[in-house]
Amino acid sequence: MSPADQPAMRKKMLAVLEGKTFASPPMWLMRQAGRYLPEYREVRAKAGSFLDLCFNPKLAAEVSLQPIRRFGFDAAILFSDILVLPHALGQKVSFEEGHGPRLEPALSETSIGDYERFQFDRLSPVLEAVELIKTALPAETTFIGFCGSPWTVASYMIAGSGSKDLSAVRLFAFRHPVAFARLIDTLVSASIDYLAAQAEAGVEVVQIFDSWAGLLPPDQFEAWCIEPTVRLVEGLRARAPSLKIICFPREAGSKLKSFTQRVRADGLALGTAEDVGVVRSQLGSKAVLQGNLDPLSLVAGGRALEDGVRRVREAFGGAPHIFNLGHGILPETPISHVERLIQLVRAK
Repeated sequence: MSPADQPAMRKKMLAVLEGKTFASPPMWLMRQAGRYLPEYREVRAKAGSFLDLCFNPKLAAEVSLQPIRRFGFDAAILFSDILVLPHALGQKVSFEEGHGPRLEPALSETSIGDYERFQFDRLSPVLEAVELIKTALPAETTFIGFCGSPWTVASYMIAGSGSKDLSAVRLFAFRHPVAFARLIDTLVSASIDYLAAQAEAGVEVVQIFDSWAGLLPPDQFEAWCIEPTVRLVEGLRARAPSLKIICFPREAGSKLKSFTQRVRADGLALGTAEDVGVVRSQLGSKAVLQGNLDPLSLVAGGRALEDGVRRVREAFGGAPHIFNLGHGILPETPISHVERLIQLVRAK
């Protein structure tokens, strides 16, 4: 074996992203560093606000490493948030307990031009955290960075908060397509710079979270999800050729095939509602897929968890697979259920 082959053999997740299969797949969980862990809650209380935690390199590194120490997952993911990018573009971002993110002011057709200068120094604490995490990770643990997709981040910037149906944002894109495209262009460029910097600081894989992809009809999905992500992935590959890329167009359903054919990421993460059999029939057995256990079955535990893991393992059997949830782990999840999950997934 050549030295160049050794890292991929040592790190299961990187090997899977290159098409290898294992009897027990590598695993990590979205939001694996979070409120279900008492050690996280302790650090969170010391940090002050959520963004204070994101921008404190030592504390962000500590909470990123906590689930690796406790559970030995195959990958660690940087603790941060997709909305640090609007912060670096000059929009005020805050998080209110029980209400989620607030972005001020919500962008208008005339104000979008005021948020085109990427203030990269605002993200230097995040990159410092990446360097700290990289030095502390076990040799076999893959390191994941991330950003939000241009469409999803733009949705928060326009609305000023989250939304169940994004009707205001979609209406904005209909009424002001030139201004909205200008914002998307800004986010594509900033995301490339941000992820390339994460790669330079030490991440080996990045995941692009498109949380609101499933709310778009086909024509808007093409314009605001596929096309910007193609540019993001191509631009990032030009800057960081060895970086592996996973895309998560959440609940895109029947549009996943066109997304995969156009974007050509190394892996595709599936949401809870996706039918793995249908996806595999569309994409073929060589597609590298990640997911997609229902987070509520992990909360429930017992038979629901065992049946859920069995269904996922059987659905992905024989194909390159990274075990994960179909969305983030929930704060009320018992730690004993996560421990049981690991036993079930790693059983031969």
